[in-house]
Amino acid sequence: MVAATESRFVSVLTKQTLALILAGGRGSRLRQLTEWRAKPAVPFGGKFRIIDFPLSNCFNSGIRRVGVLTQYKAHSLIRHVQRGWSFAQGQLGEFVDLMPASQRMAESWYQGTADAVLQNGDIVRAYNPKYVIILAGDHIYKMDYGIMLASHVERGADVTVGCVEVPVHLASDYGVMDVDHEDRIVEFAEKPIYPKAIPGDPARVLASMGIYIFGTDFLLEELARDAADDTSSRDFGRDVIPHCVERHRVYAHRFSDSAVKDGGAEQGYWRDVGTVDAYWEANMELTKVQPALNLYDAKWPIWTNQHQLPPAKFVFDEEHRRGSAVDSLLSGGCIVSGASVRRSLLFWNVRIDEGSVVEDSVVLPNVRIGKNVRLRRTIIEKGCSLSDDIVIGENADDDARRFERTEGGVTLVTPAMLGLPMHVAR
Repeated sequence: MVAATESRFVSVLTKQTLALILAGGRGSRLRQLTEWRAKPAVPFGGKFRIIDFPLSNCFNSGIRRVGVLTQYKAHSLIRHVQRGWSFAQGQLGEFVDLMPASQRMAESWYQGTADAVLQNGDIVRAYNPKYVIILAGDHIYKMDYGIMLASHVERGADVTVGCVEVPVHLASDYGVMDVDHEDRIVEFAEKPIYPKAIPGDPARVLASMGIYIFGTDFLLEELARDAADDTSSRDFGRDVIPHCVERHRVYAHRFSDSAVKDGGAEQGYWRDVGTVDAYWEANMELTKVQPALNLYDAKWPIWTNQHQLPPAKFVFDEEHRRGSAVDSLLSGGCIVSGASVRRSLLFWNVRIDEGSVVEDSVVLPNVRIGKNVRLRRTIIEKGCSLSDDIVIGENADDDARRFERTEGGVTLVTPAMLGLPMHVAR
């Protein structure tokens, strides 16, 4: 596969490709974090949103024709994409188009992931791509899609499915595949109760990343066929991919072959931040001295909407009144005034007053933390205002009565739980 991965060959393929990011899901396992926003719009990593990662992968890979399919509570997602991704050069054929559910083919909203693409089939044809890459909009990873495209073409595949190795106990959250010696998929099961492990490794399975590559004509033909099947749930993982596996050339593409490996992980960094605990853990990983996800890589930048804010500020240098942050990430507009921040992420416009201690916490934008507050293992939602002397994260029973406490011991706090207005732009 040496020839297939040469940059010139990959570049030609990516220019012929349209990416469609499925960004309409609610992500209910994130609980109140997706009560007023779609999962891809959830903030991550101190200044980004989850959708910035697949979008950045597209542009870094040379795929600069992108459609974002939205549906559930999409206002903040649409606003973010409009403000943060308007730099695409239209005169060069580059774009990031928003495709909200608009009942283009029937008086119904998107019925599933396959139906979402089918309902935009006329738009896809108008773009006239040779290949279409379907992407989930709710994972954190860095990947060169050009290498996957090259593999798809070289194998003469009808469909290529991106896959990653995950522990077998998590298999019920994913589509799981069984492959032959050439990585051709011989069986595909969506969220199986009894998954097939990787041969020779009973602790792991090959799981779908929700990344699919099709030739355009083949894709639209399969979607039309699926739409005519009254028994279909209109979903790629449940219906389209299993049907193709039985009848067409469907190959797995291993994430390790095209991951941007900059943190030492054997197969590259990939996280499904689909639960509150997983979301908290993935953010906490970034506070380590050498995190597995490198956000400082100039060769593979993660783009986002840049807020026009002053630098973070730390004030007072007095005993028991010293503004400091250790092993933490702080964004613009933050002011730490005589308080202590340890192993935490503060998004933009967070203000912390004197005597307060914030540890192992994720604090989303526009939060106010009063005096002598103690936070440990918390996620503080956007727009919260914590009164003086409040303590969260030290008494599990007390936290569970007032807030949302997870099985992993993380406490999620929202404005509504504090008696503040719920309908705040997210």
